[in-house]
Amino acid sequence: MIAYVDSSFLVSVYVMSTHSATADRLLRQRPQIPMTPFLLAEWAHALAAQVFRGQMSVSEAQRVELEFANDRKTGLWTASAMPDSAFEVCADLARQYGPKLGMRTLDSLHVACALELKADRFWTFDGRQAKLAKAQGLRVP
Repeated sequence: MIAYVDSSFLVSVYVMSTHSATADRLLRQRPQIPMTPFLLAEWAHALAAQVFRGQMSVSEAQRVELEFANDRKTGLWTASAMPDSAFEVCADLARQYGPKLGMRTLDSLHVACALELKADRFWTFDGRQAKLAKAQGLRVP
């Protein structure tokens, strides 16, 4: 099983939220979870946003980042290259679903990566991404 996750899912794993229990339950399935450079960048921005909004301190963000790095070393997250065709697929998704779903570029880029990495599951807590992933036949929580 290959599960693609987005930053909303990652944050819920490391920062207590209303979605944390669901994220923890899904991780117990022990899927392969690809971690692209794009997702790493999204993760960094998500943590910075937590600090910016006053939801965590800089030291808390550093602790969470260290925990994430340790989990990467132990193999919870599998390093993966960004698929070469992801941007082309992203644009195709925009043309096909953008007028109906109103998703943003980053939403469709996540789904494009999942499709190109042959994921069968897409774990997100973002409604637009979930709708697009479902429309593409991916299983969402």
